[in-house]
Amino acid sequence: MNKETVILFQGDSITDCGRGRDINEPNVALGGGYPQMIAARLLSTRVEQNYQIYNRGISGNRVVDLYARWKIDALNLSPDVISILIGVNDTWHEFGSKNGVEPERYEKIYRELLSWTLDVLPKTKLILCEPFVLACGAVTPDWLPEINERRRIVRELAAEFSAIFVPFQSVLDRAVQKAPPEYWLRDGVHPTYAGHALLTDAWLDAVPEP
Repeated sequence: MNKETVILFQGDSITDCGRGRDINEPNVALGGGYPQMIAARLLSTRVEQNYQIYNRGISGNRVVDLYARWKIDALNLSPDVISILIGVNDTWHEFGSKNGVEPERYEKIYRELLSWTLDVLPKTKLILCEPFVLACGAVTPDWLPEINERRRIVRELAAEFSAIFVPFQSVLDRAVQKAPPEYWLRDGVHPTYAGHALLTDAWLDAVPEP
């Protein structure tokens, strides 16, 4: 079997999805969402890669929360691959509690987080996932310009840092031609099982060899 390949999933509740908090070993307690589904596919089809997969998403996180815990929950794991999905709470918290992170600061902190990562772990492969919403549930039309700005920021950061970009919003936009938004995102933000399956396929399509 090959040398271990450590994959880390990071983000907010969409990544967290009920993952275990008190279990530190890989490939267990990965939650009920796309990280678990991706892990199942990788572990079953690419046994020789010896994947060691962790989920450190935390519900409610904004980019500033991610940055605050980045050393202990990312750098200290020395991952070979880091997949990041962050941004929707930076908007949602502003509409809900006036505690969001405006797009300009989001970009600044996200860029610093990525720079820090490559300073410490220069060989780590970065995967940046596109923030997404659908117009239903908690999501109102007022959200859309800011979410679109965050999507642009993440796409440009992916190019800047030679990261893989995963187009989650584009995949969901095509999916609503088949079924209504609530079928994929139960409240406009959090995926259903069908939604997580879409994210899984999109990630694996974008990342053929993690």
